Amino acid sequence: MAVHEHPHRHTGFHLPSVRRTRTASGDAETATVTATRSYVFAGLRLLTGFVFLWAFLDKTFGFGYATGSGKAWIDGGSPTKGFLGGVAVGPMESTFHDWAGAGWADWLFMLGLLGIGLALVSGIALRLAAVAGTAMMALMWIAEWPPAKHLSDGSLSMSTNPFADYHLIYAVVLIALAAAGAGATWGLGKAWARLPFVSRNRWLL
Repeated sequence: MAVHEHPHRHTGFHLPSVRRTRTASGDAETATVTATRSYVFAGLRLLTGFVFLWAFLDKTFGFGYATGSGKAWIDGGSPTKGFLGGVAVGPMESTFHDWAGAGWADWLFMLGLLGIGLALVSGIALRLAAVAGTAMMALMWIAEWPPAKHLSDGSLSMSTNPFADYHLIYAVVLIALAAAGAGATWGLGKAWARLPFVSRNRWLL
């Protein structure tokens, strides 16, 4: 007679898997970190966008901050004449003097401020904004030329750092925002990316 042994199933209390608990905890922590990072980048994007957008509005309408009343663009003032005309150091000093107050320079500068500001605030076309903004910041960095200790007339330049200044910081921020896809949170980045012509041309993101 054959004897068939049946496996015995033990029922009772089982401790939850430590590995499973750790995995769930790690996933929740990762999700929290990701969400926090998205909000931080979104906030940085909006603040930076307001910097560019406000510069455009103040120079256009003369709200009395950097641009006094009566000196606004709509009043016949030049957004570039004061800054470029006052360049007193650097390898492009004479070139900037030639550009100061030129119609094409005024339009290019103002459209740049407006376009970059709107792109950042809305969260769309951040790659284009990063390229345009970096080019603008590079030119302004050259205009102020932080490496120089003295101006062309021999007076102290009052430069506080031979390389890193706020223009460089803004350029790095713009690049970081584009690389992080910061337009998806508190912005129209996701909807923009789904548009057919944008999905076919990823440089428009």
